[in-house]
Amino acid sequence: MYPFFRLATTVMKARRRPRLAAGGESRLDLRVLLGDIDVYPELNNGRHLMLMDLGRVDLAVRTGLWDVLRPRRWALVTAAASVRYRHRVPLFARLTVHTRIAGRDQLWFYMHQEIRHAGRLSSSALIRSGLAARGGLVPTAEILAALGDASMPEQVPEWVAAWLAADALRPWDDGRG
Repeated sequence: MYPFFRLATTVMKARRRPRLAAGGESRLDLRVLLGDIDVYPELNNGRHLMLMDLGRVDLAVRTGLWDVLRPRRWALVTAAASVRYRHRVPLFARLTVHTRIAGRDQLWFYMHQEIRHAGRLSSSALIRSGLAARGGLVPTAEILAALGDASMPEQVPEWVAAWLAADALRPWDDGRG
């Protein structure tokens, strides 16, 4: 089950934290709870992604995006994720979720996220994320204009471009035969 209480707490705390520019980095301090662990007991691989969701929510609230998307009926969407796991995070451990925008193209923001525990990298992810409206995806330039911050250029770093190129080679069965 999705941790809605944790989501609400993240939103409330983010509203009291300093504002961030669209290119800023969010750092969200959390603790591994009983519902986050697997049988070993350590942070479950799926919960790494859920905690990263909370990091993106913190970034959205603190950049002002959260307040911009609601009246426009825009919805945060994730279209792709690539995750690497490096070190275990035990039950009740404190960790920090680092979230920043690595780059953007016309329709997507590419989020680089890390979970750090005890001074070392536990997991790292590249997330393709955007905003959906009734008519489809909202162009990133329109989103940045709504935030009043058009300073972020439309570009992605080389490592993100390589990830996009590799993803384009993936075989898909889209049901059309």
